[in-house]
Amino acid sequence: MLSHAGFLSRCKACYRVHSKDVTGKATQKIIEKTSRFGKLLFEHSLTKRHTMIERLCFPIAIHRTKFCQVILAAGIASLLWISTCLTAIAAPKADLWPKWQKHNSHNKQTISHSPWNFFLKHYLDRDHISGVHRINYKMVKKEDQQLLSNYIKTLESISISSYSRSEQAAYWINLYNALTIKVILDHYPVESILKINISPGFFNFGPWDAKLLQIEGEELSLNDIEHRILRPIWKNPLIHYAVNCASIGCPNLAPVPYTSKNMETLLEQGAKNYINHPRGVTFKDDELWISKIYIWFEEDFMGNQAGILQHLQKYASSKLAKQLQSYDGDIESDYNWNLNEP
Repeated sequence: MLSHAGFLSRCKACYRVHSKDVTGKATQKIIEKTSRFGKLLFEHSLTKRHTMIERLCFPIAIHRTKFCQVILAAGIASLLWISTCLTAIAAPKADLWPKWQKHNSHNKQTISHSPWNFFLKHYLDRDHISGVHRINYKMVKKEDQQLLSNYIKTLESISISSYSRSEQAAYWINLYNALTIKVILDHYPVESILKINISPGFFNFGPWDAKLLQIEGEELSLNDIEHRILRPIWKNPLIHYAVNCASIGCPNLAPVPYTSKNMETLLEQGAKNYINHPRGVTFKDDELWISKIYIWFEEDFMGNQAGILQHLQKYASSKLAKQLQSYDGDIESDYNWNLNEP
């Protein structure tokens, strides 16, 4: 694997060989910024970018004209800019998969999530001093990891389209969360879920687009569950407080499985806990900082800043709600992708 220093060296060498006579300090500054951008690329294991840069550089450099040299530098800057944008993790839009709309409102049958309940009871630290629920990954026993895998396989074998809509919601949320924990355990130790690069495609990273499940003959990914099933079918912004990405910045993983009976209570509690915790909403020097979740999924919060603020006020404490109601400044956002372990 090419190191960050190696990446920088290659890019600078390419610049020296093929852009000897580039005029203007601005172009030179673009190349000098490679170090900062390159570091971001390597933080997310996007180490193949240098080959694209070289393929762009060498054909263009044959002509050695100042015009082509400027194009060369612009090309390098563009590639680095694209890669940097990718690291921002632009969230997918809600895109309905019609197949999963099918349900049977007359079916009163319930699905057992007792294995998931057992796992949460033994490995979820809900009393951490930070206020963020943590999973003690390194303490998970092999037999309990197998229990989790078997639970997921059991859910895969269910013909979920024959169940009621409320039972389906609990099914998809629990499956998403259990699968996310399984992915972490399968690659543990790992600093962040972002480091688990199993999604297909050159520009993808993380596990979200990997087809990890097969249900009713269809292959599904974590993104399919969240963005093609949960969000477009239920159209409830509180879903964002239910699905967990195994990160500090994420809303807390619920201490018990979701069911058709406790769904609304857990969703409401999840919203209150997150919004009234600094990683969800906080003021720093009179400036409002919110979780990037509200920026990534703005369309789920009425599609604008006013809608986000209105949502936050609904679940905020009285003191925080007053601050939000009178706030009319800029909004900053942040997110902590570190693994949610003690």
